[in-house]
Amino acid sequence: MPPARTPSAPTIAAPRGRVARIKVLPEHARTHNRSLVLATLFHDGAMSRADLARATGLTRVTTSDLVGELVSDGLVVEQGTRQGSRPGKPAILVDLDREGLQVASLDLSDDREYRGAVIDLAGSVVARRALPRPADGDAEGALAAVHALSADLLAAAPGRVLGLGVGAPGIVASDGVVLNSPNLGWFDLPLQQDLRERLGVPVHVANDANVAVLAEHTLGGASGDVLVVKVGRGVGAGLLTRGELTRGARSAAGEIGHVTVGTDAGPLCVCGKHGCLESWLSIRSLEDRIARGADPDDVLRDAGERLAIAIAPIVGALDLSEIVLSGPADRLDGILRDTVIDTLRARTFLHEDVQVRMSAQGDDVVLRGAVVLILDGELGVS
Repeated sequence: MPPARTPSAPTIAAPRGRVARIKVLPEHARTHNRSLVLATLFHDGAMSRADLARATGLTRVTTSDLVGELVSDGLVVEQGTRQGSRPGKPAILVDLDREGLQVASLDLSDDREYRGAVIDLAGSVVARRALPRPADGDAEGALAAVHALSADLLAAAPGRVLGLGVGAPGIVASDGVVLNSPNLGWFDLPLQQDLRERLGVPVHVANDANVAVLAEHTLGGASGDVLVVKVGRGVGAGLLTRGELTRGARSAAGEIGHVTVGTDAGPLCVCGKHGCLESWLSIRSLEDRIARGADPDDVLRDAGERLAIAIAPIVGALDLSEIVLSGPADRLDGILRDTVIDTLRARTFLHEDVQVRMSAQGDDVVLRGAVVLILDGELGVS
């Protein structure tokens, strides 16, 4: 007689584009399935319970039970019956409460101000706030401004706030501790914990470029192998490989701003080295060189070439399919972007088709990426 078989852990279906079946522990199954239902509704829109069961691969009983729970929790709403010619009882459509559920977002990377917004799950900005950026290195002033802006945003939200998402420049650990942000004057600052205790809502803090790449992938249709280069007061990059955010051993993946480019020494960078990419490419550096009389076209070509020199090894090593530039379009689009394309093609092999484009999210890329931070961290939607 063959030995008795030990029951294996259940398998849970996943949305299209992901691995079809994932083994999970029984105690994690409900949480996984709940996130799966929410993610399917977020990406595919309103549908009936039967359609939702087919889309997720869950049974109709499980789906109906989960939808009932999510309706009770105020995350999902019924939207009435579907119009059509099918015989029998009309299907009732369900969807996320897209207008009632909102996220407060902060972008601390702008060159002139700290920007905030309240954004609903339909993608509409329902409130905006901003405060002047404190002087570089004013750690207390920066933190006070963040406290004031966060509280103002929460007070301005007309719906249920799922949480506060923050994109901050510098090196940010996975637990929301700002390890190193010289421009803000923050070192080993537990910003996420500080804001949670002060505000009483869920808070997630991440590097601004990492937040930007989440926005491009989840909301902007970028591929799963993409590098977002964020150019502002500094220069940083967010990296996805196979759809997963790459953080690195020191939470510093994508810190390309202080990679030296070229052998010609170059200008002195704020970090103390000469010839860092940031000293050629940051908006402050571009504008300073132009203000000193340099030809604007030459400045942009030089910056574009040096950016391509910095990222060509990354494209080649990771076989990336897409590069996204985020920052002022009047500086980055045109000559600079064209130079990046030409130089990348000259410095890589088999990557002539790598797309180099401007961000689909415009100036709100970090604010919208902060929404993704909360959706992922609180609802498991990515």
